[in-house]
Amino acid sequence: METMSVGRSSGEAVAGPDPSWRGLYRAGAISAVLYVVLNMGALVLFIITPPVPSSGGAATLQYIASNKSAYLLELVLFVAASVFAMVVFLALYMALKHLNKSFAAIAALVAIAYGVIALALNSSPPSLNGGLVYLSDQYATATTAAQHIAFATAAEGLIAVTNAVNSAGILFEVGILIISLVMLKGVFHKGVAYLGIVTGALGIVSEALRPILGFGYVVFFVLEVIWLIAVGWKLYRLG
Repeated sequence: METMSVGRSSGEAVAGPDPSWRGLYRAGAISAVLYVVLNMGALVLFIITPPVPSSGGAATLQYIASNKSAYLLELVLFVAASVFAMVVFLALYMALKHLNKSFAAIAALVAIAYGVIALALNSSPPSLNGGLVYLSDQYATATTAAQHIAFATAAEGLIAVTNAVNSAGILFEVGILIISLVMLKGVFHKGVAYLGIVTGALGIVSEALRPILGFGYVVFFVLEVIWLIAVGWKLYRLG
């Protein structure tokens, strides 16, 4: 039976990161910083603004109408960060593929899938969804009780989908875990690799239990920020 290993794939030459991709490494470094900045901004908004209702279609639509600017900004910050995450993992793939092309490619693939899903759904827990902004506008201009009920019911459905298990977030943490296993073989300091392994494993659990953890989710987020800063610094040096 063939066993799996995070060693070098057969036939791969022992080499270092391809220097011809220095531009991508620099882009990855900048993207890591921007990812952190955008998520930190969203976290600050989450802390200083009234919490979004986790249930109740009418209550959520009324909340959005009263806090529209902050709600939209928080949504944009969370979703836009996914673009920079994809660039980071493309850079990591090129920096680590000489160690194990297969695992580096899988890590990049699942991280890019995270970005695509986040952009396609245009949503993020807790109760952040672009569709809810539209429903809020319609709810505010509705003139009959039947219309209010219809828009509130539609909002309930979007809220349920948005606040369910965060599949996109879980994919990102799986990507961090896998790419950190590859890092154990070189290029990055082993401390960064071990931090990534812990962050990825803890992140998978945290994303799955996000509705239960509440503010405790921040503990995992701090680890992710530290890991991304360390990764960004190394990519900058490679560039």
